[in-house]
Amino acid sequence: MGLGSLKTIGLSEAREEAERCRKLLKDGKDPIETRQAERAKEAVANAKIMTFNECAVACMAAHEAGWRNAQHRAQWAATLTTYAYPVIGKLPVDAIDTGLVMKILQPIWIKKNETASRLRGRMEAILDWAKVNGYRAGENPARWQGHLKHLLAPRAKVRKGGNHPALPWEQIPQFMAKLRQQQGLAAKALEFAILTAARSGEVREMPWEGEIAGDVWTVPGGGA
Repeated sequence: MGLGSLKTIGLSEAREEAERCRKLLKDGKDPIETRQAERAKEAVANAKIMTFNECAVACMAAHEAGWRNAQHRAQWAATLTTYAYPVIGKLPVDAIDTGLVMKILQPIWIKKNETASRLRGRMEAILDWAKVNGYRAGENPARWQGHLKHLLAPRAKVRKGGNHPALPWEQIPQFMAKLRQQQGLAAKALEFAILTAARSGEVREMPWEGEIAGDVWTVPGGGA
């Protein structure tokens, strides 16, 4: 059984390896078969290594059929590309820990809380996908309950940055024209809210039956 080239293995290392092989023989094990099994095991382990970036792409591909539209995938990709990939994209997914997750979330948790919260949920989903598929083990470092909630301020208590500035009335025609070019229910709901001066909750929760009659929307008493 060859132990390797003299150029790469010194005398003391060769003696240690030879002694290990003698012990294997004493235990009734073939040193060559043992070495082959170890190499095969290592090859399997290397084959299972996936980066966070690779897992994210695979996770999105697995779930996009259930998403409402292409914009949903674009939002996932945009937040991950902007905030997560520069920090952990090229790392093995099994190496992602709480410290790395916090390195991504902490700088934007206060300033961009809505974005940070969605990013956290997306990272949690990707890491869960990786665990189920055998690419990582252990607890999910991006989970909120029982974990990150003890490290980050609750969303409800994060200080808001103030009210959004009002759109100057001179820009309203241009804004409405662009809004009407947008696809999706959200754009239509926003246009409806602007035209009726209704609150967003009233528009979002409006029951079609009982309040809409022809071209008239009757808001019940107490709802205005």
